[in-house]
Amino acid sequence: MASGFFDRVVSRLDKLDRESIQTYMASLDQERGFLETIFQSIQEGIIVVDSDGQLLYANRAAETLAGFQYNKVKGRSILRFLKDWGWEHLLEMPDSVSEGWSRMVTREIEINYPDYRVVAVSARPLDVEDLSDAGILIILRDITKERQEEASALESGRSDAVKLLAAGVAHEIGNPLNALNIHLQLLVRELSEVKDHKIRKSLEELVGVAKMEVERLDTTISQFLRAIRPSKPVLEAECPTVVMQETLNLLKTEFENRRIAVSVDIPDNIPTVHLDRSLIKQVFFNLIKNALEAMPDGGALKIVFSVDDAYVNIAFCDNGGGISEENMRLIFEPYHTTKQDGSGLGLMIVQRIIDDHGGEIELSSKQEEGTCFKIRLPRSERRIRMLKKGGQ
Repeated sequence: MASGFFDRVVSRLDKLDRESIQTYMASLDQERGFLETIFQSIQEGIIVVDSDGQLLYANRAAETLAGFQYNKVKGRSILRFLKDWGWEHLLEMPDSVSEGWSRMVTREIEINYPDYRVVAVSARPLDVEDLSDAGILIILRDITKERQEEASALESGRSDAVKLLAAGVAHEIGNPLNALNIHLQLLVRELSEVKDHKIRKSLEELVGVAKMEVERLDTTISQFLRAIRPSKPVLEAECPTVVMQETLNLLKTEFENRRIAVSVDIPDNIPTVHLDRSLIKQVFFNLIKNALEAMPDGGALKIVFSVDDAYVNIAFCDNGGGISEENMRLIFEPYHTTKQDGSGLGLMIVQRIIDDHGGEIELSSKQEEGTCFKIRLPRSERRIRMLKKGGQ
């Protein structure tokens, strides 16, 4: 890591007298000591690595949270001495990220050494002027207490009251929805008696739209219930491409109505993944719906599957309006939405489900160019278990 500032100072040494050089060096040392004191005093762990993953800096909080001694491992790759943390995807720069795009990767992990902790890990490129290879800044935050407090809060009477109210509302709405669905099915049977082929086909299409809207309302209710009463995933070996195709079939009419061109890139031999079929379908549905809403005047959605040693990766990339830097920081927070009629629960549920599956979610975006969500579902058990939000 070369510093242009340092090079300029060196180039001027022959023009400075000894006293001036000593003054500059003393000033620099004083500022360095001041910054070092600040970094060593904060509670968040700070790790800086280069593009190859070699450790350049770590403060005391990082040493405590991750269980290493900076002086002993400085210059070594964190892929080796913290190998079970899954750094590969935190350190890589995906192909979908080009110049000017903002990138952020977040996850929560549960560790048992040196002490039991739940740690929030976030990483982003460190873009510093005059540095040819700025590397990556990784922030570690101990959220053990927060997760324990959230878990206790969910068991409180207030939480129970909210759940009871939500269940009652869902029941009252669900009953007429079921009745509508039954009558639509009866209507489809009656339409089979219509002899005019054109009229029958037209009416069947209208009924199909009505059924799709009923299903959408039912999905919205289920989504709300999952947000306040998340269920444990029932993991079974499934092919994620099959689940994807089922989701795309549900949205086929909407793609046509919104003038969205959808392409799906699936390489050969995608392995099965242990997943909850209905929950992962909800993830696919939410991410695709978000992409559609980001392209109100039509556009292109590209879905790309890929496989590595640890994960099956699925990227959802649109060419919509993108996400601002400010909204990126809040994108997974509950009730945060930029849509006029949005609930702010969709992406929170997506992250919770992916965390439940021991996976990761990555967001890349550039305003006026588009957004790419990438989810990673683990192929096998990992020693460090990725956690869902909320400590559920």
